Amino acid sequence: MSTSKLILQSENLSFSTWADDQLPDLVKLHGDIEVTRHLSGRVETEEDGKRRMAEWQKDFAEHGWCKFRVTETATGAFVGRAGFGVHEGTPEIGYALLPEHQGKGYAVEAASRLRDWFFETQSDDFFIGYAYTENTASTHILRKIGLEFTHTDIDDSGKEVILHKLTREQWRG
Repeated sequence: MSTSKLILQSENLSFSTWADDQLPDLVKLHGDIEVTRHLSGRVETEEDGKRRMAEWQKDFAEHGWCKFRVTETATGAFVGRAGFGVHEGTPEIGYALLPEHQGKGYAVEAASRLRDWFFETQSDDFFIGYAYTENTASTHILRKIGLEFTHTDIDDSGKEVILHKLTREQWRG
């Protein structure tokens, strides 16, 4: 059985790895179509959650990062997940918050902290972020934390995505 490990914190949020007994939180998050409509586009099952957790545990073991479990530091309340995955061999930032925690600035706070942590602790020279064209909130967050538009593409589902990139050099300013 896996255990959760605190990795980093921001002003209001704590980021940790996933423990097996936290699967219900992930199922709640990805079981909400408001959360997943810009991700998988469907309500995800417990099996989907197990697959995601296994992938994230593998990512952490291999890279030292994953899509972390995010909680409010003050209350311990589960907020969502945010961190890095691998997209076509490249680190990719991503985040998803429960609806009741949206609109509090948590996505920007999480993405900003993750950006800084990535360049402070990782050797990669850049990471990417992408969002479906209609997901203007996510695109806004990517740009707000400094990622720059690179191009649009069509994903496996046939939907248009907007890709962004941030280099270490850009981050240093």
